[in-house]
Amino acid sequence: MKLGKDSFEKIVENLHDGLYFVDRNRIITYWNKAAERISGFTADEVIGTSCSDNILTHIDRDGNHLCTVMCPLAATIDDGKSRSVDIYMHHKDGHRVPVSVHVSTLTDNDGNVIGGIELFTDISNREATQFRIEELEKLALLDHLTQLANRTYIEREIENRFEEKKRFNMPFGILFMDIDHFKKFNDKYGHDVGDDVLRFVANTFTANARPFDLYGRWGGEEFIGIIPGVNSNSLEVLGNRLRMLIEHSYIMHENKRLSVTISIGATLAADNDTAGGLIKRADTLLYRSKAAGRNRLTIG
Repeated sequence: MKLGKDSFEKIVENLHDGLYFVDRNRIITYWNKAAERISGFTADEVIGTSCSDNILTHIDRDGNHLCTVMCPLAATIDDGKSRSVDIYMHHKDGHRVPVSVHVSTLTDNDGNVIGGIELFTDISNREATQFRIEELEKLALLDHLTQLANRTYIEREIENRFEEKKRFNMPFGILFMDIDHFKKFNDKYGHDVGDDVLRFVANTFTANARPFDLYGRWGGEEFIGIIPGVNSNSLEVLGNRLRMLIEHSYIMHENKRLSVTISIGATLAADNDTAGGLIKRADTLLYRSKAAGRNRLTIG
């Protein structure tokens, strides 16, 4: 069976995965509907631009900006070798989305490399997150600005985790997180922009959450993550990854990139802990991070 050009274009346009083409200078020449859905950017907004022009600005798990160094697409255009890598893409709303990327060359009829192809898959737990949002809405346990669990639900969930720890010896930890200098940010740019920042910070948590992690808004610019099944090292690694992703996320406001950082207190629940004591300890560790210069995690 031989597909006609129209059929081929229809298949490509309706792929579940994001797909885009670039020329040898990495100027975007094609952007499919899934790319629009996953990134938030429409084809009209990106076609004709460089993929590093306030668009995707990929980073890896260590915070390296791949559009300027170690770009897998540029490397594939140069050497002709296909590559696969997991990275974090910038969403139009500001947060970072984890995607699995596969890149290959784009060639003409004579086999000459004329650009590159990137296929990317959203690997966040979007369906589980949406289900949780719907359930929390029914129970009036949702923070409507951020679409995270509210304080009432966080407190209830911590008590549930203590019961689970007591019955099944299941460890868990919490991340107490606060946006650095948020009051100054609000005073400078206004509360509407501040709300946009709260949303993109919250979206970074949910886009990069494991299936059983829970993130909620404790109040103001404070957030709590309840992380089951972790040890001290894995809790620290996870917290620092979130901190790094938020540091490298941004929103556009009046043609300027606006970004924030967070400070984190991380701790594991002990057998003799109470919910109040656990949160107080995490809060104390958070303020140690603040006192040490902010944009860092303190674990204890």
